[in-house]
Amino acid sequence: QERVVESGGGSVISGGSLILSCAALGFRERPSCIGWFRQVPGKEREWVAYRSAGGREFSADSLKERITISAGNRKSTALLRMNNVLPEDTGTYYCAAATWMTPSDSCRDANRYRFWGQGTQVTVSS
Repeated sequence: QERVVESGGGSVISGGSLILSCAALGFRERPSCIGWFRQVPGKEREWVAYRSAGGREFSADSLKERITISAGNRKSTALLRMNNVLPEDTGTYYCAAATWMTPSDSCRDANRYRFWGQGTQVTVSS
C-alpha cells in the first residue's frame, strides 16, 4: 500500500542546517512528483519544493537560496536541505507524492498530491 514517510525534523538554532528526508513507499511506479509543503503558524500551507520523476528540482523563489531538494540514495526518496534556517521556518513540514499528472498540472499545486505524510516538526530558535 502506498504511503509517504518523512523524517529528520527537530530543533535547530537560527543559522543552522537541517535535512529532511521523504520516502514514497509501496508505489508501483515512481511518483510523478514528490513535493514538500509546510504549515507555519499563522499562515496557510505553502509549497516549498518539488522533485519530478524526470529529475527536475525546484524550490519556491522566496526560499531557493536556503532550501533545496534533491534525490535521496534510494528510489522514490527526496531530501530537503535547509541551510541558514530562520525562526520563520518553524512549522510542520509535509512530504507528498503525486502519481498522475496531466501536462497542465503543476507539481507546485497541493491539490495534485494524493498521498501525504504525517508531517515532521521543525523548530528554529533564535
